[in-house]
Amino acid sequence: MALTATKEDVLEVLKEVTDPEIGVNVVDLGLVYDVDINPTGEVRVQMTLTAPGCPMHDTIARTAEMAIETLDGVIEAHVDIVWSPPWTPDMLTDEGRRLLGF
Repeated sequence: MALTATKEDVLEVLKEVTDPEIGVNVVDLGLVYDVDINPTGEVRVQMTLTAPGCPMHDTIARTAEMAIETLDGVIEAHVDIVWSPPWTPDMLTDEGRRLLGF
């Protein structure tokens, strides 16, 4: 199967992954820093969380990987949690601000 997923597709499917403590998806929270799609079907995402030591760190990362792996042609997804740069509320999208009432 040919890889047809795009960065936009990855971001769209990641909108289904929410931070359970905040209730807003990881894209609109501004947690996704980078999406790299390899032609062989491997997708690597760098993202952060709102706070270091978040107890849901593994769950959020695995949920994101499983969501990405539903895309056509994606063989494997890897989500790397990074802490630099640290997340701030300035990273929220307009939709994220609306959802949080800012």
